[in-house]
Amino acid sequence: MAETLKVLGQSAPNGSTETALYTVPASTEVTVSTLVVCNRGSSKQTFRVYVAVGGEATASKQYLFYDMDIAANDTITATLGITLAATDVVRVYASSGDLSFNLFGVEIS
Repeated sequence: MAETLKVLGQSAPNGSTETALYTVPASTEVTVSTLVVCNRGSSKQTFRVYVAVGGEATASKQYLFYDMDIAANDTITATLGITLAATDVVRVYASSGDLSFNLFGVEIS
């Protein structure tokens, strides 16, 4: 088995749009270490982060963060330590196009 430390995903999604930040490749497991959310804008925003097991449709049970506030020109770093299996999807949602999401971890294949 090979372990690869890497940036798993980066996105600056349009506001009010659900976006796949990272999909675990086939025959791969992942340990997600850190999520960084940056508000590049001049006003407070909100964001959501959720995990869709096997890529299933969005459901209430999947949310890790729901409408969490992030101040203007601020950054939130969350240490997650979660594990994902092949085809699991980390999705994000931002209240505006001013947010950037970065996901870091280890792929094991």
